[in-house]
Order: sequence, then structure tokens, then C-alpha cells
Amino acid sequence: MSDSVHPMFHDGHRSLQDAFDSRRLADRLVETMHRTTFTAEDRAFIEAQSLFFLATSDADGFPDCSFKGGGPGFVRVTGETTLVFPSYDGNGMFRSLGNIVVNPRVGLLFVDFTERRRLRVNGSARLLRDTPLLAAWPGAQLLVEVSALHIFPNCPRYLPQLAVEETSPYVPVEGVQTPVPEWKRWPVFNEVLPASDPAKGDDPARPVVADDSE
Repeated sequence: MSDSVHPMFHDGHRSLQDAFDSRRLADRLVETMHRTTFTAEDRAFIEAQSLFFLATSDADGFPDCSFKGGGPGFVRVTGETTLVFPSYDGNGMFRSLGNIVVNPRVGLLFVDFTERRRLRVNGSARLLRDTPLLAAWPGAQLLVEVSALHIFPNCPRYLPQLAVEETSPYVPVEGVQTPVPEWKRWPVFNEVLPASDPAKGDDPARPVVADDSE
């Protein structure tokens, strides 16, 4: 079945809905809350977030989940069914993006812990490398474009209320020197960094954020 007509529920979902007598509720939620295009409210919510969680899987269906963070607005809704987010420097494994290369299906979960709101976006993704759009995200190595198939909010009842005190100092900001993560200075990793990595043979005087973990 093509992604363009991928249903919200498969036999596994239905079997549990029937076991717990929730099929009618599930269908009503889809009827009233599900959408295939972004609303103005969706766009405002997504572009106000400084984090989301990204689910991918490899060609065999083995899953992976990662945290993606940046400054508010680092994810941008670019069309009725599309959004774009940057891939910043990481640990070089490219687990999420590598999965997208072989299996474009993705799930994004946006969470606002302060206002206690959630929004899911499921669809397909592609990587954008040689594109002038990169200039709009300082420090981005790649961009990921997601074409949404299913957009729907979730009940926030189990979300804790948390406050985001500040953006990570590692988020690239135009005109500001990004600090080098401490672990990249450790000899065991520094010796195998790409030649283009700013931490390769790094000047010890460059700013470091000591509590970084990767």
C-alpha cells in the first residue's frame, strides 16, 4: 500500500481496540481531530518549539528514536503538508538520517511541557543536501523535509509540567562561535574526527561546556 493512502489503523490496532471496546472512540477521534494538512495553529505550535522526538526505522523495520533540539523556530512549516528541520553536528553515527535514506517513513512528536500540549506528525522524509535553503539554518549540515500524511494532537493528561529554562549553548547561532563539546577533545575520539570537524586539533582556549553529553 502506498504512503499516500496509508490508513490510520491496521489489524493490530483494531484487535486491541476491539478487546477494550474502544473502536468507536478511536474512529471518532480520527473523525474530529485527524488532519492531512497543517492548520495555522499547527504551524504556530510547531515553530514555537525548541525540541521534538523523531522516530525512524531501518529497511528491516528495526526502530530508532532520537531527540532533536534547537532554538524556537528551528522546525519550519513550509507548505500545507511539509515541514523542514536542520541536522546539526552530532556524533557522526547518522542513525536517524541513515534510516531515512533506506526507509523514508518517520514519526515526529512535538511536546510543549510548559503548556502541556502534544502534536504528532507521521509521514515520509527526504534529505536535502545541496540546497540554497541551508543558508536559512546557520550551522546545519543537512536539512530534512517531511511530507505529512497524518497530523493529530494527543491528550496531554500524563505530561509533567516542566519549564524550559534556556536553549542549549550548542545550538548554532549566526555570528556566535559554537562551543566544542568536551568529549570531542578526548584523544580516543579526537584522533578519528573528520578533518573538517572544528574540534580536530582544537585550540584548548576555545570555549567548552563541561556538562555536555552525546
